Amino acid sequence: MSVDAVLSRISEIRTQIDALRSGTTATAATSAASGAATSTAFADALATATGSGTGTTGTGTTSAVTPTAAATSVDAGAGTLATGSGATGADVVADAKKYLGVPYVFGGTTTSGMDCSGLVQTVFKDLGVTMPRVVPDQAKMGVEVGSLKDAQPGDLIIPKGEGHVVIYVGDGKVLHAPRPGKDVRIVDNWYKDSDIATIRRIVPAQASATTATTAASGATDLQTAALLSLMNAGSAA
Repeated sequence: MSVDAVLSRISEIRTQIDALRSGTTATAATSAASGAATSTAFADALATATGSGTGTTGTGTTSAVTPTAAATSVDAGAGTLATGSGATGADVVADAKKYLGVPYVFGGTTTSGMDCSGLVQTVFKDLGVTMPRVVPDQAKMGVEVGSLKDAQPGDLIIPKGEGHVVIYVGDGKVLHAPRPGKDVRIVDNWYKDSDIATIRRIVPAQASATTATTAASGATDLQTAALLSLMNAGSAA
């Protein structure tokens, strides 16, 4: 339901409440004034519900409500998934592919050249996730994946010795910055489970199934809440 439709419905309900209260049919002027007041009240209700804009206080004045800023970056902690940026494993793979062809440069983290851990750090930085710089520290981040059969695109595969790191892209392939003289590329995964020190999942493998539904219904829920609030206020008056 659109905002205009909700406002129209609220205006109708408020007019009916006014008519019942006074025992007379509301005039056109009363309806117009009621609609304007209801629109203002509805806007205030939405502002209060969302925690943004201004809200009307009990004295009839307005006071600013400071919204809570959405997280734009997160630290990739040990034992937890970095969910603050909203990135998924598919996003990791998509971003990593931007660096295909970049030459290997030890210690590098830019398109001029990067090494294996520099590639990983840069990819996650692009997605708003803070990762350590070197492989041994990256090997402690996120949550551990049991084996290669459980690996999902975006997971990090770190071999024993923790001297290298690759990004699993799915279908038995990995993306990495190999060694001097080579560039960032996608190749068949050559590691076996017995070769691997750990597989780490830094961000969720995929978006929550409820995310889209929640976002789509959020505005309607706020409109409904505001409508019910006004109905209750009118009945109690």
